[in-house]
Amino acid sequence: MSNPKLSIIICVYNEEPNIKPLNNWINESLVGYDYEIIYVDDGSTDRTKEEIKSLKDSKVILVEFRKNYGQSSALYAGIDQAKGDFLVTMDGDLQNDPSDIPMMLKLAEDEGWDLVTGIRKNRQDGMFLRKLPSQIANSIIRNSTGVHIKDYGCTLKVFRSDLAKNIGLYGELHRFIPVLASLEGAAITQVDVKHHAREFGKSKYGIGRTFKVISDLLLMLFFKKFMSKPMHLFGGIGVLFFLIGSVINTYFLIEKIMGHDIWGKPMLLLGILLLIAGIQLITVGIMSELLMRTYYESQQKRPYQIRKVHTFND
Repeated sequence: MSNPKLSIIICVYNEEPNIKPLNNWINESLVGYDYEIIYVDDGSTDRTKEEIKSLKDSKVILVEFRKNYGQSSALYAGIDQAKGDFLVTMDGDLQNDPSDIPMMLKLAEDEGWDLVTGIRKNRQDGMFLRKLPSQIANSIIRNSTGVHIKDYGCTLKVFRSDLAKNIGLYGELHRFIPVLASLEGAAITQVDVKHHAREFGKSKYGIGRTFKVISDLLLMLFFKKFMSKPMHLFGGIGVLFFLIGSVINTYFLIEKIMGHDIWGKPMLLLGILLLIAGIQLITVGIMSELLMRTYYESQQKRPYQIRKVHTFND
């Protein structure tokens, strides 16, 4: 049996009333397409799993987690199971519109994009608890990473399979998929998509996720700037601290030789601390370089991505 053209990956957690209308909506929107629908149940405590099983749809695959692992792990599991040439990710709360998928797929196929990501036009969410924090976060991520995506929070995306399967989604990094794709050298575009208000169930997102976004952003900045050269970060700061500490301690050494009392002076303690910190940071940089070499060489990875090799025969 040949692989389907499309794999639609939907991560669900306590979305019992949304399953049947969502599945019907997808089937109505993709008439004439060869596709599979992969539901990843992220440890639901309601009857979400039973609703999926009751669909009796030959296109449906259910991946059932033992417990709640989070959206990034659920997406990762769905991507691992997917067999399509193109992968689609979308939410299970009826806010994404599956009728946008054909348009996004056509963009990826006809124009050669590796990732087509949605921009929620006329977003149907609360202003102060959802829209405003999201706009602020999007602005910070864009300006910090240099990957200029308008809506990082839109789950509706279309990937080429080879790209999706090379993106490592650990922790809570699903919010930074465009940044991770950029690190793989992907060609990325964005397009306006429809967005609907939630009808059933409750949102799983709260204001508390802001702190997770900030910590993950720091990790993304490290990946983007220093993933293959960590010594440039740790070694650079370490050398700076070491030099400042050396200057301070040299000054106090001269003071001591001249017979002045230097013990207990705060600047002397600062100089000693900077020397120690500098040596430690340089050591961390060396260890990080060794880890990066192990990471690339053990998996036969390369620190570059080739889009295509052109040959020209006479």
